[in-house]
Amino acid sequence: MGAEPYYGPDFGLLHRRDPEVAQVLLDELDRLRGGLQLIASENFASPAVLAALGSTLNNKYAEGYPGRRYYAGCEVVDRAERLAIDRARRLFGADHVNVQPYSGASANLAAYAALLQPGDTVLAMELSHGGHLTHGSKVNFSGRWFDVVAYGVRRDTELIDYDEVRELALRHQPKMIICGATAYPREIDFAAFRGIADEVGAWLLADVAHTVGLMAGGALPSAVPYADVVTFTTHKALRGPRGGGIMCTRELAARIDRAVFPFVQGGPLMHAVAAKAVAFGEALQPEFADYARQVVANAQVLADALAAEGMRPVSGGTDSHLALIDLRDVGVTGAVAEQRCVAAGITLNRNTIPYDPEPPTVTSGIRVGTPCVTTQGMGTEQMKEVASMVAQVIRNPDAVGEIRARVTALTEIHQIYPSEL
Repeated sequence: MGAEPYYGPDFGLLHRRDPEVAQVLLDELDRLRGGLQLIASENFASPAVLAALGSTLNNKYAEGYPGRRYYAGCEVVDRAERLAIDRARRLFGADHVNVQPYSGASANLAAYAALLQPGDTVLAMELSHGGHLTHGSKVNFSGRWFDVVAYGVRRDTELIDYDEVRELALRHQPKMIICGATAYPREIDFAAFRGIADEVGAWLLADVAHTVGLMAGGALPSAVPYADVVTFTTHKALRGPRGGGIMCTRELAARIDRAVFPFVQGGPLMHAVAAKAVAFGEALQPEFADYARQVVANAQVLADALAAEGMRPVSGGTDSHLALIDLRDVGVTGAVAEQRCVAAGITLNRNTIPYDPEPPTVTSGIRVGTPCVTTQGMGTEQMKEVASMVAQVIRNPDAVGEIRARVTALTEIHQIYPSEL
């Protein structure tokens, strides 16, 4: 697809020097342009963000913080980091922001390191109910180094049971409570978590990796006024480079900074830090609020349209950018649904649902998200079409050819990374 590839500066040089890698980039561009991306944790970074990522800032070692580096020659990259920090503080109203974490997982590791000692008790959301690996999975540092007690959702409503959270907190007296999830479609009551944390004297960590962009755009309430520490990623609904960040109260600033460097990481990725500054700057623009609201509106219409097709949204719908869909009524596992959709050019992921009878490799559900398609300019009418395509191909694998043609027609209208910008 696309005779004129979009790939920013020096693509011609790459094509001449290393055609094999250049072809990988072109093939990925074709995949994005020719399919529907419904992975809830993905988005399309802007050309400006990609330009910063592909810059000479990649070359600079800058261990430490602006004005306090361990290498000379950091006066320019210091400006990039200060811009990122200042813009993030304005965007979220945070006392302190650290923009150096390489990922959301490393941001969470730093938060644990700043607030806890190995063996401390943590209260966090059960992975199979929507939590994250770093919230206590036994295959992750969090589950190996800390005593993690899990809360979940109610069987009847599939919503967080705040009474259960409080009871568990009173019984186990955790040093830290984590709120935030990767597959929970509903708004989280940060004030309720704050009250529980205060009652037991626990730190409150809000992991808003998935929803930080919606908070930036005012489409969901912010965790910043309630949590002691807020960890986030920059590459999901925030639409920036792959990376993480941490916001915290002024009192915890020094502890968080020391936990990121030198405890968890070495030199920051300064090209990524500059790209984060670009993304924060874009999110400060009025149009980003429109984008965030449209992401939520699209997710709600997509969930409702799938429900009309006989595919039940967990908890009855969504307040955010994602919907979790129970496929048991149509007799198809999440793994099979994922494969059928990919064959038709629709990328989504299998996902466990609360109290899932199937193992995580199979699952009874799928997770769908709207950040990517909203970035492409799709609206609620297109979401009805997307739901129709998803439902048809999941039910009938023989419809793959027809659905792929419909996907192509839709993506040709709503292009991503056009060759002429």
